Amino acid sequence: MFYRPQDGHGLPHNPFNAIVTPRPIGWISTRGADGSENLAPYSFFNAVAYVPPQVMFASTSAKEDRGDTKDSVANIRETGVFCVNIVEYAMKDAMNLTSGPWPKETDEFELAGIERAACETIPCSRVAGAPANLECRMTQIVKLEGEANFAVFGEVIGVHMRDDCVIDGVFDVLRFNPLTRMGYRDYSVIREKFSLNRPGE
Repeated sequence: MFYRPQDGHGLPHNPFNAIVTPRPIGWISTRGADGSENLAPYSFFNAVAYVPPQVMFASTSAKEDRGDTKDSVANIRETGVFCVNIVEYAMKDAMNLTSGPWPKETDEFELAGIERAACETIPCSRVAGAPANLECRMTQIVKLEGEANFAVFGEVIGVHMRDDCVIDGVFDVLRFNPLTRMGYRDYSVIREKFSLNRPGE
């Protein structure tokens, strides 16, 4: 099968969402200039550079109470900071609850019963029990092609790792089984790993 996205695919659901998979989930916490807090998951998320460490996430829809975007991007525009909280399998239901189209005054930490902790380097809350948190200073917001598509880039300026996830000096993802996004309404969890040596190493 071949199709041009501009012409449509003729299938019940968009296959593009399932082709680029699995995708890590960035559970983004932000605080607005008025002090209101937001927590929302994004599966268009990844690390993009080592030195300095940098990450990105993309927001692809808008809410009426936020104009051309959603709460996360709107808050980052105001404050210039955000925190990425890594999602473990055990937090899947809480994460899913925070994905709803809630009004901007909704505090998703309270809505989903998630314990929060203060970040060390930025004025923002983080998910206290997450396996890791990346405190970020926004470096740029890029408007992408299409309505309401924005990519947010940030430099990681603070890193929290849960103590039980650091084993023999290694951050061991199998200690918490990261949740990943697949296509449609499907998710997966990482429960095994293997190593490969690059040529020349």
